[in-house]
Amino acid sequence: MPGGVSSPVRAFKSVGGNPFFVKEAKGAWLTDVDGNQYVDYIMSWGPLILGHAHERVVAALQAAVAKGTSYGIPNPYEVELAQLVQQLMPNIEMVRFVNSGTEACMSALRLARAYTGRDKIIKFAGNYHGHADMLLVAAGSGVATLGLPNSPGVPESAVRNTLTANFNDLDSVQAIFEQHKGEIAGIILEPVAGNMGMVPPNKGFLEGLREMCTQHGAVLIFDEVMTGFRVDPGGAQTLFGIQPDLTTLGKVIGGGLPVGAYGGKREIMEMVAPVGPMYQAGTLSGNPLAMVAGIETLKGVASPATWDHMATVGAALDEGVADAAQAAGVPIFQQRLGSMSGLFFSEQPVTDYATAKQCDLEAFNIFFHAMLENGVYIAPSQFEAAFISTAHGKKEIKHTVAAAEKAFAQVRSA
Repeated sequence: MPGGVSSPVRAFKSVGGNPFFVKEAKGAWLTDVDGNQYVDYIMSWGPLILGHAHERVVAALQAAVAKGTSYGIPNPYEVELAQLVQQLMPNIEMVRFVNSGTEACMSALRLARAYTGRDKIIKFAGNYHGHADMLLVAAGSGVATLGLPNSPGVPESAVRNTLTANFNDLDSVQAIFEQHKGEIAGIILEPVAGNMGMVPPNKGFLEGLREMCTQHGAVLIFDEVMTGFRVDPGGAQTLFGIQPDLTTLGKVIGGGLPVGAYGGKREIMEMVAPVGPMYQAGTLSGNPLAMVAGIETLKGVASPATWDHMATVGAALDEGVADAAQAAGVPIFQQRLGSMSGLFFSEQPVTDYATAKQCDLEAFNIFFHAMLENGVYIAPSQFEAAFISTAHGKKEIKHTVAAAEKAFAQVRSA
C-alpha cells in the first residue's frame, strides 16, 4: 500500500514517525496491536458520534448482516434513514444515498450544473470536498498537510471551471460573480470549515452567500459531510438558520460504515435519474448495513441528552487544555461548535486558510507526538478538526488534560 496506508493523512507524514495499527476500539478508546491504549479524538474522522462499537449500532449490524450484506434492490432501511435525515434537516425534501462524501459532492455539483445549464462553480481555499478532479484546487486537509496545492494527474481542463474564493470573505465571492456573470452554476462550501482545522463562518458570511446565489440564480451547496449532525442535530444549516439548495452528507449518517448522500429542494432533485436526465448510480448505494448503522446513530443524535452531555464534556475539555497551555506559557487558539473543535498554535484568531497556514506547525508536531506518548490520539495534522462522542466523559477528560500538561511543557522547552 502506498505509504503503508489506505488514506494519506494516516501516514503521519506531516508530523513525522510511523502510524500505529489499531487492534480494536470501544467507546472513546483505541487499543493498538502492541496493547497500548489511547483516548481517541478522531473517531474515524467524525462518524462515530456515539463512540466505537456502540451497543445499539453493533446489535443492528449483527441482525442486518445475517439477512444479507447487499441487495442491489430497494430496501425499507433506505426509507427509514431518509425520513430520519429529513426530520433533522427539513431543507432536504428529497435525498439520494451514495457511498462516500466524495461521491456526494461530485454528484451534487453535476446536479447543480444540470439544473442551471452552467459550467462554473465556486469553492473556497482550505475547503475539502473529496478527491474528485474538479475539486482538488486549494483543497486543505490532507492536500495542505502534504504540501500539494493541487494534484498531479488532474488535467487543467478538469479544474478550468472551478473558481476559488477566500473563506469568510464575501468580497472575493462577489468579484467572481461579477467577472463571470451568468456562468456560475453554484457555490459549494463547508459551512463550518473542518479541513483547515475547525474554522466557523464569520457573522453574515453564510447569509451573504445565500443572498448572492439567489440574486444570480446559482445553487448553494452546503457540504455537511463533516458538520452534518456534528455542530448541531440539524447540522450547520439549522445552527445558523440558512437554507441551502443542496446538502451533501456522509460520516455520521453511516455510523462508521461507508456512506454518503446528497439532497435538497425537490425541484432540483427531480433532475436526478430515473426521474430526470442527470445520471448517477451506485452498486452498493443504500446497502442495508450502512443504512441500519446510520439509523441507530441518528436516533442517538436526535436525543437532547446526547447534546447536553457533549456540551458539558466539550466545555470541560477546552477549559482544561486552555489552562494547561497557559500554565506552560504556550499560545494557542481554540474554538468549538457542538462536538467539533479546532486547536491551533497561534497567538491570533484563525478565520481562513491563510491564517491557518500561519500557525506554528513545528509546535503542533511536538505536541502531537507528546500526546500520543501519553495515551491521547489527535489528528496527525494541524489542518484537521477534532471530535468528541457520547462515550467521552470525566475519565477521558482527566486523562487528556494530564497528557496536555506534559505535551505543552515539551513544546515550551523545544
